[in-house]
Amino acid sequence: MTPDKRADYWKANLRYLLVLLVVWFVVSYGFGILLVEPFNAIHLGGYPLGFWFAQQGSIYIFVALIFIYAALMNRLDKEYDVEED
Repeated sequence: MTPDKRADYWKANLRYLLVLLVVWFVVSYGFGILLVEPFNAIHLGGYPLGFWFAQQGSIYIFVALIFIYAALMNRLDKEYDVEED
């Protein structure tokens, strides 16, 4: 792979990481801490939504983001022809 293609690959990887980390931050910090009071007016399974995001929602989102990142990287690997055998 040429140095230019390597740099493009790394930039795309960092873009994916940044977007996914921002989503995780918004869900865990924003929904679980900053917006807990408005979300507590809504109930999910008998529990206030703000509590749910603080206790379990951010974990579920984190696990989902792991799978999303893996899928994005597989697609990026195919695009740059560096996929695993």
